[in-house]
Amino acid sequence: MLNRRAFIRNIGIGTAGTLMVNLPLEAEAAGEKKITILHTNDFHSQIEPFPSDAARNAGEGGISKRAALIEKIRSEEQNVLLFDAGDIYQGSPYFNYFKGELEFRLMTQMGYDAATLGNHEFDNGLEGIESQLKHAGFPFITSNYDFTDTILAGKTIPYKIFHCDGIKVGVYGLGIEMEGLVSKKNYGNARYLDPVTTALSMETMLKNDKKTDLIVCLSHLGISYKDDKVSDRVIAGETSFTDLIIGGHTHTFLKEPQKATNKLGKEVLINQVGYAGLILGRIDFYFSKEGKAKINQSNAIPVK
Repeated sequence: MLNRRAFIRNIGIGTAGTLMVNLPLEAEAAGEKKITILHTNDFHSQIEPFPSDAARNAGEGGISKRAALIEKIRSEEQNVLLFDAGDIYQGSPYFNYFKGELEFRLMTQMGYDAATLGNHEFDNGLEGIESQLKHAGFPFITSNYDFTDTILAGKTIPYKIFHCDGIKVGVYGLGIEMEGLVSKKNYGNARYLDPVTTALSMETMLKNDKKTDLIVCLSHLGISYKDDKVSDRVIAGETSFTDLIIGGHTHTFLKEPQKATNKLGKEVLINQVGYAGLILGRIDFYFSKEGKAKINQSNAIPVK
């Protein structure tokens, strides 16, 4: 019989295969600083690659291949941030058996900087999140879930600022409405706050009070809907200072970020990379001496 404790103690991230990805980047202009943002979403406990005889995505994905790719990029770039946009839980027997511990441990080994909560993180109730957070060596950023009257009080953060070579990157997180999607007993007294109002508050604080140079939203709202449901595109259009929305929930495969226009008429990037760890998103920002950011390169990198 499989010993759960021994398995988790002994499992590590191998470097299965050599994954060579050459990204054609422009030469950095004198004095410019570069920030590389890597991201995933809707991992759904896909620890192993898809089976070799699968009808789709045969042999693709898997933690080891993703880890090798991330390690390679980090060896080439000085300032790398790695984020996840939620739904880490649910989708394979690994979650059924390890309840999220394995996923969090492996993400910690890969050096994730932050994640936000998806609706499937609530599949085992608030206890299913709280009991596993000790295995995550990275924070969960969620700005519009109020956990004050729950066991998750103080266990997540509303925002975080990352300092990269003198550049301040502010990150906040938005979760999807739980009512009608998640059983009431699984979220208990957690309160859902309006994501648009929350986004405006977070980005204004990060821009004006914290003086950040780049503002990123980790979102599990979904990229867009036919009705008036709040989505990433709605957030982009209603905000003024958010530069990048890293999305999830709708399992949307984008070869490159969508471009939207904010309330000030400026460009906002929205990206999402499908599901199951099949793609690693990459967006490179360059910053001038004046602190102005410009996108240089974006890639949806297959994890094969």
